[in-house]
Amino acid sequence: MQTAQKTVNKWLITLAVMLPTIMEIIDTSVANVALPHMQGSLNAGTDEVTWVLTSYLVSNAIVLPMTGWLARLFGRKRFLITCIILFTLASFLCGAAPNLGMLIFFRVLQGAAGGALIPISQAIMMETFPPHQRGMAMAIFGIGAMFGPIIGPALGGWITDNMSWRWIFYINIPIGLIAVIMATAFIHDPAYSQRIKMKIDYWGLIFLSVGLGSLQVVLDKGQQEDWFNSPFILAFAALSIISLVLMVRTELRNPQPIVNLRLFKNISYAAGTCIMFVVGFCLYSSIMLIPLFLQTLMGYNATKAGMVLAPGGLATLFTMPLVGTMLQKYDGRKIVLCGLSIGAIAMFQMRGFSLDAAYPDFVWPRVVLGIGLAMTFVPLTTITLATIAKEEMGNATGMYNLMRNMGGSFGIAISTTVLARDSQFFQTQLASGINSFGTKYRMAYENIKAALLYRGIDSFTAEKQATTMIYNNLRRHAGMLSYNHIFWYVGLAFIGIIPLLLLLKRPQMERH
Repeated sequence: MQTAQKTVNKWLITLAVMLPTIMEIIDTSVANVALPHMQGSLNAGTDEVTWVLTSYLVSNAIVLPMTGWLARLFGRKRFLITCIILFTLASFLCGAAPNLGMLIFFRVLQGAAGGALIPISQAIMMETFPPHQRGMAMAIFGIGAMFGPIIGPALGGWITDNMSWRWIFYINIPIGLIAVIMATAFIHDPAYSQRIKMKIDYWGLIFLSVGLGSLQVVLDKGQQEDWFNSPFILAFAALSIISLVLMVRTELRNPQPIVNLRLFKNISYAAGTCIMFVVGFCLYSSIMLIPLFLQTLMGYNATKAGMVLAPGGLATLFTMPLVGTMLQKYDGRKIVLCGLSIGAIAMFQMRGFSLDAAYPDFVWPRVVLGIGLAMTFVPLTTITLATIAKEEMGNATGMYNLMRNMGGSFGIAISTTVLARDSQFFQTQLASGINSFGTKYRMAYENIKAALLYRGIDSFTAEKQATTMIYNNLRRHAGMLSYNHIFWYVGLAFIGIIPLLLLLKRPQMERH
């Protein structure tokens, strides 16, 4: 089987695994902008319809770390093709769902099928390319992995506005069919990834599913439910902690565990995975914060906010192949250091966002961040996985991608919480400095009132509107300070993980 794989052009294999990868990554975020349309169409409440997102993330998170085990149980090629078929079928069923309950059920199925696509694809690419070209392989893979969260919301918005929310799922059908055909034709299993008989670790499966599922619910619903003031969140947090502790205990004792936690004995892999957790934290939180800032404070519509993100995505797109080439000549750890430093600089630039900023002021820091992320993602992935045996590559890529996704979930959850609480804090601080007898307040009040009276508005309404406008302006400034605060924290997170680079082992391939 191994010889058969060598006869297939590596670029055909790359295309075969990248199609389902991009499809899955885009589907992680494509539904976000369509929620209001789903809510109206399916007659659902706001709290109910968000389970369309949560259900997908929960099932996705559960399957990710067990990908290697499932690939050995069923055979990697068979498992990959089955996942693509299930994902495509689930996409069709999501689009055809008659009610919210069925849509959530099919999203669970879609997330479970999609969870294995990224780690399997990544493992296949690491094996397909020779050691000195793995940097380029991860650059190609990274284009899909990091561009997906950017293009997903924009694509979802365009399809929803011009067609129907159901088409954000139907669009996967032709892509899925092509992916199945290509995977069948071009992907072959080496001996170590073919199906083997093994005893199923049922307790590990139960503890993993309950632990990660509960944790994802806590992160996704925490701010909405007021975190640990909610019995709902407390119950799921306790369930998550207990289940994950039991899972670790069970897996370390099992000779054929669902999740091979012994991989973390490899210091370089453990350090690289921790760094990727923080990179995921920074990436997903920034992608969430920037459009939110533009739409809530600057009055941008969804399309224009997307146009602020797009140049950063293009910067990532063009930088990744260059980084892949650089990896063949230079120490990848130094490239990661540059990437993290550039990411921190970008976030510190965003800390300077103001309500008077113009479109270019928002675009350039996003472009800088895109370059920094490209210089981090490609070499970090290559270095982290370079020391892993091929037999364990499926397990390693599953855990690695899980940590990136969990970092994103933590980033979004913490950012939304800090944003809400800082907004209240800064609003109170600013309000305490304003009183109706202050000179600046009186001048602003009188100027607004005079302008309203000039437009023919009666005195009582003008006074009321002037007060409202001043208060709204105060809220906008409080919001701006809150965003600036969070951007500062994210920049510090980039800097904080730099010492972990000392634990990364320089792969032998980089000396070729």
